[in-house]
Amino acid sequence: MTISPELIKQLREKTSAGFMACKKALDESNGDLVAAEEYLRKKGLMDAAKKSSRTAGDGLISCIVTDDLKKAAIVEINSETDFVAKNEKFQNFVKEVTEIALDNDSDKILEAKLKKSDRTVKEELSFIISVIGENIQYKRARNFEVKNGIIGTYTHNAVVPGSKMGKIGVIVCLESQDSNYNIDEAKEFGKKLSMHIAASTPKFLSIKSVPADVLAKEKEIAKEQAVSSGKPEAIAEKIAEGRIKKFYEEVVLLEQLYFEDNKSNVSSILNKFNKEHNTNFKIVEFARYQLGE
Repeated sequence: MTISPELIKQLREKTSAGFMACKKALDESNGDLVAAEEYLRKKGLMDAAKKSSRTAGDGLISCIVTDDLKKAAIVEINSETDFVAKNEKFQNFVKEVTEIALDNDSDKILEAKLKKSDRTVKEELSFIISVIGENIQYKRARNFEVKNGIIGTYTHNAVVPGSKMGKIGVIVCLESQDSNYNIDEAKEFGKKLSMHIAASTPKFLSIKSVPADVLAKEKEIAKEQAVSSGKPEAIAEKIAEGRIKKFYEEVVLLEQLYFEDNKSNVSSILNKFNKEHNTNFKIVEFARYQLGE
C-alpha cells in the first residue's frame, strides 16, 4: 500500500524517529500506526545492542525534590555527546527516570514502569537509543527522605535555565528536632549549602565518617614525604598530624571553609544559621554527582 506523508508525520510526532525509519516501519506494518511503533521499538532493541559498546561520556545529572522538601532523588544518565543532552526527548526521559527514582532504589529502576506508558525504563532506554542514534546508559541514582526538616538541592550548568538537569547535581538533607522554622529561609539555606558542596567537592560529612583506612593511608603518605625530604622521625610524625588537619579541611564537609566567605567552616555557618533563626538543623546526609566521574 502507499504510505501517505500525513501518516508518516503522525508516527514521527509520536516517536520522534526519522522520516525514512517511520516510512519503513509503516511499510512493514501495512500502515498500522500501533504496529509501526512496535516495529520501531523492536528495531530499537537491535540497534541498542550494536550501540552499547560505544562510550557514553556525556549526558545529564538530574535532581528532583517534592514540594514539601521531604523526599528527593538524584540520577545520572549518560549519552555520547552534549548535543543529545540538549535533546528534548532525552531530557524528558531523564526527568521521568528521576521521578521514578523517588520511590525506587537504584537497582530497581530499569525494571520500573514509566508513568506515561506501559514500557519499563529499560525498554524505553532501548527505544530512545533507536530514535536518537547514540548509546545512552543509565548509570546511577539515589533517593533521600527526611521526617523532620528539609532537603536542599542545586544543579550546576543547567541545560535549561531553572531546570534541575545539568553537569553537577547536589542533594543535602537537613534534619530538625522540631518544625519551628521558616520553610523559605530553610530552603534558601539548603540551596546555598548545596552550592557549596557543588563547588568544594567534599567526600565525607564529618571527621567521624572518614574511614580508618583512608585516614591511615593519608597519614602514611604525609609521613613518608616528610622523611624523604630529610626530616627526623619525630618531626615527620608532627608534619603528618598537621597534614591530617589540612586533609579534613579539604574533604570533610563540616570542616571545609564555607564558599561564600572562605573564613568560617561549614559547621560554624550551620551553627550561626541555627542561632539567628532559632532552629536546630543538622546535616545528616548529602550526595554530589558530577557527570562522568
